[in-house]
Amino acid sequence: MTRGITRRTALAAGAGLLAAPPIVREANAQSAFDWKRFSGERIEVSLTANPRSQILIQNQREFEDMTGIRVGAEAIPEQQHRQKFAIEFASGRPSFDVVGISLHVNKRQVGKARWCTDIKALMADPTITAPDFDFADFGAGAVEYSTQSDGRMDTLPEFTDYFILYYNKELLAAKNIAPPATFDDMYESARRLNDTSRQIYGNVGRGLRNANVVLYSSFLLGTQQRDFLDAQRRLISDTPDAIWAGEFYKKLLRDCSPPGVSGFNWNEAQTTFMQGRAAFWLDGVGFAAPLEDRTRSRVAGKVGYAVVPRGPAHHHCAMFGTAFGIAEQSRKKGASWMYLQWASGKANQLRYLTSGAGSPARTSAYRNEEAISQSRFSREFFNTLIESARISRPGLPEIVPVTEFRDTLGAALTSTIGGADVATELRRATEAFRPVLEQSERAS
Repeated sequence: MTRGITRRTALAAGAGLLAAPPIVREANAQSAFDWKRFSGERIEVSLTANPRSQILIQNQREFEDMTGIRVGAEAIPEQQHRQKFAIEFASGRPSFDVVGISLHVNKRQVGKARWCTDIKALMADPTITAPDFDFADFGAGAVEYSTQSDGRMDTLPEFTDYFILYYNKELLAAKNIAPPATFDDMYESARRLNDTSRQIYGNVGRGLRNANVVLYSSFLLGTQQRDFLDAQRRLISDTPDAIWAGEFYKKLLRDCSPPGVSGFNWNEAQTTFMQGRAAFWLDGVGFAAPLEDRTRSRVAGKVGYAVVPRGPAHHHCAMFGTAFGIAEQSRKKGASWMYLQWASGKANQLRYLTSGAGSPARTSAYRNEEAISQSRFSREFFNTLIESARISRPGLPEIVPVTEFRDTLGAALTSTIGGADVATELRRATEAFRPVLEQSERAS
């Protein structure tokens, strides 16, 4: 951690502590609240398949016993889940009451269509909001992410995903290399750590179209530009800074990563790192848990954790977020609100943190020293999360056609790994996507 910054002050500086508004203070007063109020009802929950959803499903009986509400929960792979809920919402008859939302992909789409209920009214009702709900425990950044531009809060924060640097301590120690402080350091160290005769590489990362944009944005955030849009919400992805980020992306994946990396998503990168075949891996903190699983990972106990290196102008890490929404068409909003309170409650948030499943949206988890001390994760892991909160910025633009944006820019980035000219590819991608964005913005 930075010298002179305590655990508490670093967290407060990064995530912020949001003062509870009057509606929440009222809800937390003594009331006629009863967890069993909707006993006998059944709700359907649609989640993205990831370690956090697995925790919720594994502990679902806890909620059912406490409330008497039955839960039908499913966890669907990320891309399929986004397609499924969008189609069902558009039909006007979604099969679910509660849905997990990737805010970095779907926030503007969900908000524009008003697919999810504004939960402020539910929070303000002391008969259905638990006295210990503690809205002030959610970090300010997470609350802002869950709030639409018109002030509606149509999701409840779940977790905030920071990109961090995973590194293989054993490989770095063998060549007396320290964790990199800058992107230039990272590239030079990765080159030194390449050992193709042993099929060991200095780096592994996302090369697959669409998935790779969030890695590229980590480099862009280190430049003077930092964003994909200008103040007028026009696309700026072929500027000198954008080209620098593309050149860095190209050489890191082309020079220092395994053959076939242009087809790697996070799961292929994770597998490569778990096998001890890569020294560096820059990706989301939510993928940490399998790395420390001694039954599956060859690097368990050898993984180092660090904040994303500093760029040429700024020091930021890419931030992404997920949240839970209640379908506007649901006839079981009360029971669904009970589920949201439990799913984003302090117990589950602490489970996320101590299991390595992700960085919670609530701040209290980071202050639970007893639980953290018993975790299989090192103090370095938790310090990295706190420091990442301090330097985080959104890793994708808040636009409706974000998938098309990732497809278009991602195809350009993948082409550069094969040797294509970065400036040419980014210019083509910008020209292809700019009218798509302009049409979307006019419609908004």
